[in-house]
Amino acid sequence: MQRMRAGEPQAREDAFDFLREHADAYVDDLIAEFAAEAEAGDGGLRAWLLELVAEARSAKALGVFRDQLEGTDESLRFWAVRGLEMLDSREADQVLDQARADGWIS
Repeated sequence: MQRMRAGEPQAREDAFDFLREHADAYVDDLIAEFAAEAEAGDGGLRAWLLELVAEARSAKALGVFRDQLEGTDESLRFWAVRGLEMLDSREADQVLDQARADGWIS
C-alpha cells in the first residue's frame, strides 16, 4: 500500500498491478484501506482500492459495494456496481435490483 501512495506514477502503477493479481489474498486489507482513505480524501486512490476490492470477488465486500451505490462519486459508484456484478451472487443481485428500484443507479 505504501507504493500505491508513492509520488512516482510508475511505482503506483506497479503496486496496483501487483495487488490486482493478488487481490483475493489481500481483500481484508484492501477493504480496511478503502475505509481509511475516506478520511484522507484521495478520491483517485479510493477508486483504485474499490477496483481492487471488486477484483477480489469476495462476499466480504458486499456491504462496501452497497454503501457506495448511494454516494455522489461516479467512479466509486461504477466500481461498486461492477463489484456487485462480479460477485455474481443472489445477494449481490438483490442489492443491484434494490439500487435500481431506489433510483441510485440505472
